[in-house]
Amino acid sequence: MKYLIVNGDDFGASRGINRGILEAHRRGILTSASLLVRTPWSEEAAELGRPTPDLSVGLHVDLGKELKPITGSLGWMREELHRQFARFQELMDRRPTHLDSHHNVHREPQALPLFLELAAEHGLPMREQPPVRYFSKFYGQWGGKTHLEQISVESLARMLETEFNEGFNELSCHPGYVDPDYPTGYSREREAELRTLCDPRVRQALAERSIQLVSYHDLAKFVGNAPT
Repeated sequence: MKYLIVNGDDFGASRGINRGILEAHRRGILTSASLLVRTPWSEEAAELGRPTPDLSVGLHVDLGKELKPITGSLGWMREELHRQFARFQELMDRRPTHLDSHHNVHREPQALPLFLELAAEHGLPMREQPPVRYFSKFYGQWGGKTHLEQISVESLARMLETEFNEGFNELSCHPGYVDPDYPTGYSREREAELRTLCDPRVRQALAERSIQLVSYHDLAKFVGNAPT
């Protein structure tokens, strides 16, 4: 059996992104989101996420531009991970369902052991760790250029056909609306992702390929370490 978690990164980054993630969940195939906890729109995202029980919400750790200057300062980084974890609990009134990071900084050699430590401490699934295979090709920009064809319905359908394995898979996505309060180089691509995720042809493609949508809530039940 193939299981697919569709995870929206950057929940809390802006009002437009918050709105897009909720729309992709309610009208589309998005099952999960990762919450930034240190932005002006984090509280709004939490207010939207708390009463939406079918949306699993994890912690999207943001170490910002501080990561490079603190190379070697493992004490600071560990404390910051725990501060953001505690802030998530304050905002959501529960623990996260999973753990990942903004711009995937958890991959950095000095950061990865601390992320793994936090995930193990709380029994959380973490991005790019078993049993979930991480898939990042649903992204509409590379080489400084926009590639909307990469995030079209047709492209996603091909990915579903050829890229997903038996077991659990996470499709990373970034749906949202252009927001003047959040200047970013990835803007109209977010709206294109949102349209694709909400297109009924994508659900049809999932059904034809016998891919079952699940969330990190479901994963926790399967592997027996559901957060409490």
